[in-house]
Amino acid sequence: MAHVKNHDYHILNPSVWPLLGAVAAFFMLFGAVAWMAGGITILFEAVEISGPWLFLIGFVAVLYVMFGWWADVVAESHVGDHTPVVRIGLKYGFILFIMSEVMFFFAWFWSFFKHALYPMHPEGLSPAIDGVWPPAGIETFDPWHLPLINTLILLCSGAAATWAHHALVHEDNRDDMKWGLILAIVLGVIFTGFQAYEYTHAGFGFAGNIYGANFFMATGFHGVHVIIGTIFLFVCLLRLMRGHFTQDKHIGFEAAAWYWHFVDVVWLFLFASIYIWGA
Repeated sequence: MAHVKNHDYHILNPSVWPLLGAVAAFFMLFGAVAWMAGGITILFEAVEISGPWLFLIGFVAVLYVMFGWWADVVAESHVGDHTPVVRIGLKYGFILFIMSEVMFFFAWFWSFFKHALYPMHPEGLSPAIDGVWPPAGIETFDPWHLPLINTLILLCSGAAATWAHHALVHEDNRDDMKWGLILAIVLGVIFTGFQAYEYTHAGFGFAGNIYGANFFMATGFHGVHVIIGTIFLFVCLLRLMRGHFTQDKHIGFEAAAWYWHFVDVVWLFLFASIYIWGA
């Protein structure tokens, strides 16, 4: 009986995913740097791979690792490895991940407020000499048109995700959960489409001015997070259709809902600081 587990923890079996994930991420990062450095070509013996292709290979490999690794986590849950103690650990881990995301966006807010409060002169003189914000020639967006519409769309999407969570946890109503997820996903896609439309009508570019650099980095990374969160919710919808999730065990969906609400809150700060105050 020495092999019988007499504790609530999950002792993981050896896995290739951490090593494969590290290698895939290295190739993706190396390819991205080579791409942005001006099309550097990497030579592997007799094979030449350009930066964009190396980035694409690494990106596909990262997606493969994500799919395989999380599929293993779902399978471990189904065989009973996710005890209450393990589920608490998973929740804490995801909370720490969201905290790291908060610090990531904090850096962009810091940069934006720093340059807004102490704008530099176009010729690099002291910030106290003729510094204006936004920089001269920058035509900012009217926050009360498309940005406001996008704000309402994202808030409604968050409400739909909350409806889906309430339907599962408090009512065990899988049909309402399904429609809540569908609505949240559709609104997330609409938000992404509107943001892409907004970018095509921007009166400033990414390069050449600090306002454009801050604007596109902050809102662009948020847009990437919206796409990731939409995929996260879509995976939860597919799992729901396959009979996953119960009132007591739904860590994957709970993590998706937390992530989606984090995306909502970040957008509210972006809307208030960059679109309204920063303009």
